Amino acid sequence: MESNRIKICLRNVSRCFVGPQGQKIEALRDINFEVEDVYSADGRDIGEFRVLLGPSGCGKSTILRLIAGLDRPDSGEVLFNGKPVQGPGRERGMVFQKYTSFPWLNVSDNIAYGLKINGVPVAERRRIVGELIQATGLAGFEKAYPDTLSGGMQQRVAIARTLALRPGAVLMDEPFGALDAQTRADMQQLLLSIWDETSSTVLFVTHDVEEAVYLADRIFIMSGRPGTIIEDVPVPFARPRDVAVKQDNRFHELQAYLLSRLRRAPGHGEMRVTV
Repeated sequence: MESNRIKICLRNVSRCFVGPQGQKIEALRDINFEVEDVYSADGRDIGEFRVLLGPSGCGKSTILRLIAGLDRPDSGEVLFNGKPVQGPGRERGMVFQKYTSFPWLNVSDNIAYGLKINGVPVAERRRIVGELIQATGLAGFEKAYPDTLSGGMQQRVAIARTLALRPGAVLMDEPFGALDAQTRADMQQLLLSIWDETSSTVLFVTHDVEEAVYLADRIFIMSGRPGTIIEDVPVPFARPRDVAVKQDNRFHELQAYLLSRLRRAPGHGEMRVTV
């Protein structure tokens, strides 16, 4: 692997927290993985979609926070494009499960917020916001405020706001976890469509096995707490990916394999299997 193509690298990363009774809680132990920039045969950077799959409470969200620069490891190092992560940066965008729009700003202004504080000229801001509103299906809602939108629409705003800065990596912490089944499926399809166009590297957290197989190019399987990486599993489905792939026997076989690995892994937690 060429070192200049390694976008995200975690080396021997461990993280502990203090519980409510003062007890030590070991969230992550000796995490090691790399996410490489992927290029097409003609040399285009086409990004990669990686999924962190593991039971609830295994430290998946902690890994994203470390990469985003919102937290620091107790030991080991976190690198982005070969440089240590010291704090948040516009090259790493994050989408949370909880809706994070600014309630006092309308849809257009929410999407433009990061562009504005980074000094992007007004005309360029308008162009980028207009493109993202179309891409995320928010046309007609430009002047709406977050409290008037459904959960799915609010997550569209969050995704558009994150993509506006064209980050090299998009970190997504169970962004569809609070949505109903149909909205979740629609958002998965929307995300794949946008990702095919933007070519960003995506690191996506979930404990839903079907969601992991449908979205990912590769899946990092994690054990229960303390979280460790137990396997890096390639997903054998081509891009662009259609929802019909969920009917493929290989899709169900991979789901079954992932579940069996998770059930045999050490630690404790809960998994979700979409039916």
